[in-house]
Amino acid sequence: MQDFQSYKITTTAKSFLIFVFLFSVHLFSQQLQIGIMRAYSVSALTVTYGDGDYEFRSDSAVICEMTKTDKISFSRNANGVRIYKNEISLGTYSSIYIEEKKPNQFLNIQCTAPASKTMRKYMNNFVIQPEGQDKLKVINEVEMENYLAGVIESEGGGGKHIEYYKVQAVLSRTYALDHLFKHNKDGFQLCDEVHCQAYLNMMRFTPNIKKAVAETKGIVMISNDFKLADGFFFANCGGQTSPADYVWNTHVSYCQSVRDTFCVRSKQANWEKRIPLSKWKNHLETFFGYPVNDSIYGPLIYYFDQPNRLPFFIAPQFGIPLRDLREEFKLKSTWFSCRPEGEELVLKGKGFGHGVGLCQEGAMKMAQYGYTYEQILKYYFTGVILFDYSEYNFLRQRVQEEIRL
Repeated sequence: MQDFQSYKITTTAKSFLIFVFLFSVHLFSQQLQIGIMRAYSVSALTVTYGDGDYEFRSDSAVICEMTKTDKISFSRNANGVRIYKNEISLGTYSSIYIEEKKPNQFLNIQCTAPASKTMRKYMNNFVIQPEGQDKLKVINEVEMENYLAGVIESEGGGGKHIEYYKVQAVLSRTYALDHLFKHNKDGFQLCDEVHCQAYLNMMRFTPNIKKAVAETKGIVMISNDFKLADGFFFANCGGQTSPADYVWNTHVSYCQSVRDTFCVRSKQANWEKRIPLSKWKNHLETFFGYPVNDSIYGPLIYYFDQPNRLPFFIAPQFGIPLRDLREEFKLKSTWFSCRPEGEELVLKGKGFGHGVGLCQEGAMKMAQYGYTYEQILKYYFTGVILFDYSEYNFLRQRVQEEIRL
């Protein structure tokens, strides 16, 4: 197969442009289906006016409309979803669709059972359906760019450089497009929790995020094997990122170890923790069979130097993954050295997080120093390229056709 960076399209330029245009319009005007409020077992909720008028519909007819003074409530009963307008029941339906009358409007949504003081804001359209025996399923049908802006503000907050927001926009877009069927069995594409991407609200406070999303529209990160790349990230690497196989036993070609001087002066770059010697010894002996009585290796259990990131404690033959020690003792990272001090083991470590992929604090500092989002992504992810998603799909189809021939 030809390298896709040098792949030559044999169709006419006109056909290519028509295809790309039509595909782009279809993809980026399409609404994503995001299951929201998934951390709650929602059985009742209320929506109020945010910006713009909405229409509430069943499968076959308009139920009601909502303007500034209205409050629409929903609750679950044995037959489906009951809807109330200003506390007057309008009936029970199998599904209720909430449709904006003009593009890019939003509603306020609040869970009332279980009771929550949190008022969330989401853009575009919604579907409310029964779920299980007594719950409601709430789906936000949201435009891709509005979704990404909400994710970036939920994940990263405000106050960052726009180039850093562009980095997050590319990573979040790539993830969303690569996991469109993750929650297919649940009746939507992605959820609002961190195992998909945190999506707690629409973008509200940080206009630069919306600008960053717009200026990277359609751009995704592609690996050197012509697939959408996983944009792993974490808080701080302490000066060196980790190969993926050190953490997950899986080789990821574009997640290699990278030296990073940009994050080393951040607060999370260094840490220290003390653990009772007996607790450390008992765990390593019980779970990994460490030879504590061996005259040579026994005393080494308390002495470990890690000038560079390693996958195993002391040596691979002991079979003690550093990731397991991090989990057991709730360490900030796997990059640490240790020495005994009295009855305690003193661990001095670097970084915060799993260490694979993009170091967020390093990337933020790079953005402040004037690096572009392209430079930042290619610094942390080895051999990736940034590509328009519609063009990527076109080229992938052509390459697959050549392989079949």
